[in-house]
Amino acid sequence: MTEQPEPGQSIAIPSAPNLRDLGGWPTRDGGTVRSGLVYRSTALNRLAGADMAAFAALGIRVVYDLRTAAERTAQPDRLPPGAEYVVVDVLKDSADAAPAQLLKVATDPRAAEELLGGGKAEPLFARGYREIVSLPSACAAYHRLFFDLTAEEHRPALFHCTTGKDRTGWAAAALLLLLGVADDLVMKEYLLTNAQLLPAEQPLLDRFRALGGDPELLRPVVGVAAAYLEAALDEMRQEFGAIERYFSEALKMDDSAQKALRAAFVESV
Repeated sequence: MTEQPEPGQSIAIPSAPNLRDLGGWPTRDGGTVRSGLVYRSTALNRLAGADMAAFAALGIRVVYDLRTAAERTAQPDRLPPGAEYVVVDVLKDSADAAPAQLLKVATDPRAAEELLGGGKAEPLFARGYREIVSLPSACAAYHRLFFDLTAEEHRPALFHCTTGKDRTGWAAAALLLLLGVADDLVMKEYLLTNAQLLPAEQPLLDRFRALGGDPELLRPVVGVAAAYLEAALDEMRQEFGAIERYFSEALKMDDSAQKALRAAFVESV
């Protein structure tokens, strides 16, 4: 019997770090999330050459871009021919779009110290993650993403934001929870970002050091922490009680749509 690979393994495309398949995770009822149907990554603005060919080989039909207009303008995606591109702006209604804005301080050590020093990063991200759950634009964006995924013509799909960790992290967590993956495994998948993204962000940390900044200030910004996802989960549970009600009430996906997602993405024993 062929041993199945560990779920969450990084797909080695250097210009798209933090790229992985959401398949392979076991569900509580003994099933397994199907592989090769939905992926997550960072922005795809640097795909070219061999990396573009490797990405094209994944057969992704639709790419869902969760970023703001400013992010998309600064770093537009580059996709292989035939891939459909869909904008689903999660933070469109946010007053400050905190998770999308914090990387701006990476070139200004003084501003970084003022904004993030003294342990301020975690509360900022916690607030941002609560917005990702409850903002009207976030609910509309995730509705479009997940409702599309119920239809075969939109699969395989990939969703991403800029670093593929916050807006993307919640999308992955919410989907896996709905599919019946246990909470601890959902957190494990989320925290894989620290291993798969941080090495690619080392040049940014090195530049910050060269400017006189302390790279440790930026680590909460370029990585993830369990407390971030826990803030989103707390918001979801306070507002809706359970993931199924989040999908039905916030994302306007009724029981039949939720069942369609499970039928498409869970391979039963």
